[in-house]
Amino acid sequence: MVDHSMQSSSRNSRRWLFGLLVLLVIAGLCWKFWPSGAAHKDAPAGHTGKTGMARPGFGGSTGPVPVRVAPAVLGEFPVYYKALGTVTALNTINVRSRVGGELVKIAFEEGQMVKAGDLLAEIDPRSYQNALLQAQGTLLQNQAQLKNAQVDVQRYRDLYAQDSIAKQTLDTAEALVLQYQGTVKTNQGAVDDAKLNLEFTKIRAPISGRVGLRQLDVGNLVAANDTTALAVITQTQPISVAFTLPENTLETVLARYHAGNKLPVEAWDRSDVKKQAVGVLQSLDNQIDVTTGTLKFKARFDNKDQALFPNQFVNVHLLADTLNNVVLAPSAAIQFGNNGTFVYKLDGDKKVKVQPLVVGDTDGENTVIKEGLAAGDRVVLEGTDRLKDGSEIEVVNASSEVPTTPTEHLQGKPAAKGETGADAGKAQKVGS
Repeated sequence: MVDHSMQSSSRNSRRWLFGLLVLLVIAGLCWKFWPSGAAHKDAPAGHTGKTGMARPGFGGSTGPVPVRVAPAVLGEFPVYYKALGTVTALNTINVRSRVGGELVKIAFEEGQMVKAGDLLAEIDPRSYQNALLQAQGTLLQNQAQLKNAQVDVQRYRDLYAQDSIAKQTLDTAEALVLQYQGTVKTNQGAVDDAKLNLEFTKIRAPISGRVGLRQLDVGNLVAANDTTALAVITQTQPISVAFTLPENTLETVLARYHAGNKLPVEAWDRSDVKKQAVGVLQSLDNQIDVTTGTLKFKARFDNKDQALFPNQFVNVHLLADTLNNVVLAPSAAIQFGNNGTFVYKLDGDKKVKVQPLVVGDTDGENTVIKEGLAAGDRVVLEGTDRLKDGSEIEVVNASSEVPTTPTEHLQGKPAAKGETGADAGKAQKVGS
């Protein structure tokens, strides 16, 4: 009986302590926040929190918003179409032997640049030298028989003129001369063929280019037109880049191409960071691929520094057109809202207003303005998140700061990066 009383008393004590702890916590929270709320209530407009300062543009602040501005300018804008391209060699040759025999000499280093006619390898020539001697000997024999037959014909003609022999004897002698003449020509062909085979024992480069890794070593037996090539030569100077453009971007490119203009093409590395070579648009396909809606193009590059390798993937930048005397605004100033594209344009020196725009092409840094701005109009670059139509502002950047024009931009990197696939040929657009 005593034990039950003690347990009940212990539970009551714990409940009492827990209730006391809750009351203390509530009292502490009230003590902590009640003064802050009172201070906020009594504080002047535009102040809040412990510091008593409000963020500019928020909490009812009436001070001017600090902003950075830049003027719209008049200039040239290059329109680039982008695509993913593949470097292709103008010629790729699999070097094979045209005669059979033992490979006795390799005259090139792997990866070496060679010229057309340079010696690459040599086949054992002895059997072909012997074949040439045999053919020459047979030719000499038949040439001697031909000469003897020609002497007989001349003798028979004299005798026939004296009516000493029958006409049939002279005809037979003349036919024998013709027979030997045919035999001599056949022998001469055999000699020439033996000389040609002997020449084929020296394997020479058919084109100028870079030799790849060799496939055979000295001592190997090779057959004529063997399936295993001795080496592969690729012509890398000049070199081509194949790429495609979507059909909805072809009008400008084809018009300038058919007019005889040399359209510049730049090859950038796979990450689209470093420009590797500059060439010109060389040719185009004769039909659009119906599965992708694209047309194939080829650009030609001199590749004097060997920066491009066959089968390399590159980013192609095709300069399709250059827009002259267009209004350009910094892309950072362009805003997007429910009613379309706009900028915060300076209305005087202390206020801004919302200016709707019709925009064109962009290179990421500058945007072509079709309607809404004129050259010299100043627009807000930074601080737009605090603005609304009619907001007061304070310009904090130096008046000498102007945006980079596309002409200056071309000295660094061209327009519109990062597009691949079916849309690879479109210049980046903001909308209208």
